[in-house]
Amino acid sequence: MRVINILMVVLTALWLGSCSKVEPTVQVATTSSIPYTLDNGDRLRIEVFGQRNMSNTYVVDGNGTISMPLIGPVQVRGLTTAQTEIKLESRLGSQYLRNPNVTVEVQRHRPFFVLGEVTRSGQYAFVSGMTAQTAIAIAGGFTPRGDRKLVRVTRKWEGKIVQFDAPLTYQVLPGDTIFVRERYF
Repeated sequence: MRVINILMVVLTALWLGSCSKVEPTVQVATTSSIPYTLDNGDRLRIEVFGQRNMSNTYVVDGNGTISMPLIGPVQVRGLTTAQTEIKLESRLGSQYLRNPNVTVEVQRHRPFFVLGEVTRSGQYAFVSGMTAQTAIAIAGGFTPRGDRKLVRVTRKWEGKIVQFDAPLTYQVLPGDTIFVRERYF
C-alpha cells in the first residue's frame, strides 16, 4: 500500500509538471560591440564642415527620417551613425556641395520604458551601460509585490518585436520595455 501511495505522488508530480508552459528561448545579443542603429526618438547632432546653416540638431521622426535643408527628408532608421554620414555626404555631394564632410553623433538616445510592479512606471532617458536593475532603480524601485529575480524585456530586434525573460543584470538598450511581474510568494 505504501509503495502505491509513493507511486501515486510521483506520478501526480510528473503530471502537474508537464502542464507548465514552455516558452521558446530567444537569443538577443546585448554587448556594446553591436553597433547602435538609429530609430525614431533619437536626437542627432549633424555637422557639415564649412556649412553652418546645415549643421544642426535633428530628431529622427516616427517615420525614421530626418529633414535637412536642401536635401529634405532622409531615411536613417536602421542605419549606424557611420552609415548615416555616408548617406548624407552622398546626397549633399550629388547635388549641392563638392566633397562634403559630414559627422553624425547621437546627442540623446531614444528612451526606454519601465512598467509593472515598480513605484513609478513610465518613460525614461537612456544611459549607456544600464542594466535592468538600474532601470528599475530609476523608476523608483520595486513595489512590495515586484518579482526581484527576472524581468520581461520587449525589444525590437532585426525588424521584429521579441519578448524574453532576463535577470536583473541584463543590459538595457534604447527603446526597450522592461516589465516587472508580480511575485506570488
